[in-house]
Amino acid sequence: MAPDNPWRESFRNLKRNKMAILGLLIIVSFVSVGLLAPFMTTYEPTQQHVAERLTSPSEAAWFGTDHFGRDIFTRVVYGARISIYIGFVSVFSAIVCGTLLGLIAGYFGRWVDMTISRLFDIMLAFPSILLAIAIVAILGPSLENAMLAVAVINVPTFGRLVRSKVLSVKEEEYITGAKAQGMGHGRIMLHHILPNSLAPVIVQASLSFGTAILEAAALGFLGLGAQPPSPEWGRMLADARQYIQTAPWTVVFPGLCIMLLVLGFNLFGDGLRDTLDPKMKS
Repeated sequence: MAPDNPWRESFRNLKRNKMAILGLLIIVSFVSVGLLAPFMTTYEPTQQHVAERLTSPSEAAWFGTDHFGRDIFTRVVYGARISIYIGFVSVFSAIVCGTLLGLIAGYFGRWVDMTISRLFDIMLAFPSILLAIAIVAILGPSLENAMLAVAVINVPTFGRLVRSKVLSVKEEEYITGAKAQGMGHGRIMLHHILPNSLAPVIVQASLSFGTAILEAAALGFLGLGAQPPSPEWGRMLADARQYIQTAPWTVVFPGLCIMLLVLGFNLFGDGLRDTLDPKMKS
């Protein structure tokens, strides 16, 4: 009987993890809401009705309105698009850069490894949010620069993870055999080492999505991320903070969405870690 595919076995184990499935359902729900935003809302996210400013949740405005009379439900729904987009672009960029640097450092070693590793150490010496603030302060506040900053601060995490995996994989016998056959360094790295180093990257990526969304929301709250009138959740919290006592719904719903989406990614990421990390298996 042919041995079972390890990825198929991992998928079966993941389906048995109820918390991971719950996290996946939360993520899928937010993605669906973001994609269907134009069909779920009546208003535009920047449409103002000043005469109806700060009205409490009702049948006409499910989540109430903000200080400009904009429908909070509409802005929250469209904000899901922005937050998921931020998480995907930031994490994908960090994966590409971090994996490339970690692969080069782990494979070639010596002064190449030392140089790249010291670069990672310097970046990790700074608190991540302060480094992100410094990057955005230099480049200027905008959603694009916030995504770039979030990507940069996550590069060392993926780089060190891939480097440590490459250091062990490159000592395997099949790598020695590939070198003996005269296979080039690039082909060995891309066809043999990289595919066998992806499992921890996938796990870290699922966890980093939630972190990236939080960091982008923090930059938006500080006025360094998405700029008005963008319906980004962190920006919405910043605009509503002075109304937290008189109109708490302006803060509750964006904050609740951030919490739920980050929770979804964390639950799903924990499930992936339990499934793909051999150390977590009994």
